Amino acid sequence: MSITIYHNPKCSKSRQTLALLRDKGYAPEVVDYLRTPPSAAQLKEILRQLGMAPRDLLRRKEADENGVDPMLPDDQLIAAMVAHPIVIERPIVLARGQARIGRPPEAVLEIL
Repeated sequence: MSITIYHNPKCSKSRQTLALLRDKGYAPEVVDYLRTPPSAAQLKEILRQLGMAPRDLLRRKEADENGVDPMLPDDQLIAAMVAHPIVIERPIVLARGQARIGRPPEAVLEIL
């Protein structure tokens, strides 16, 4: 099974989620999304798998700090999220055509 985690190594929840996956015997593909942000198309697919709107995946404090207006239309908000990936909630785990946010880390186990 292919598992991908959009990971921020500075985030404790992201580190906990990655450790949980590895402790369960999984070897996920780790994407440091701050260095390699998802494209707009990838982010749209992640949102579809999460069943979320772009606003729901936005980290409000980081959005404010980076001048990202949460009231932008969806396509413009996605473009802003790609340009400023720090505003994307983390970690995100993809597996079996589904996605979950690792808050709490155990939430990702639902899709494995």
